[in-house]
Amino acid sequence: QVQLVESGGGSVQSGASLRLSCEVSGYADCMGWFRQVPGKEREGVASFCRGDNMEYANSVVGRFTISRDNAKNTLDLQMRRLNPEDTAMYYCAAQPGLIRPWLRLRRDAYTYWGQGTQVTVSS
Repeated sequence: QVQLVESGGGSVQSGASLRLSCEVSGYADCMGWFRQVPGKEREGVASFCRGDNMEYANSVVGRFTISRDNAKNTLDLQMRRLNPEDTAMYYCAAQPGLIRPWLRLRRDAYTYWGQGTQVTVSS
């Protein structure tokens, strides 16, 4: 069993930065950040797998950075140059086994999910 608790969301203006954190209890080979807005599919934002392998959605490349702090047992997402299109509920996900690289931003590749943290960006 893996338990995940997200934090760090909030309301900011366009161009600002936020750092999300996901506290992890249990073991996971791969972890990811996803986001969802009402009426749309949950989309993968970034993933971090054992061996420091990272994947990013095209829409966040160069703005978001995913990292894992093993000492604190957290998965973090540093978000820079936020814009209104980044507004969403952000979810942390974990999978005990490795996930093939081309599947790491797919929702159905992950078994465990947190409750989410809301990010709102105003223009």
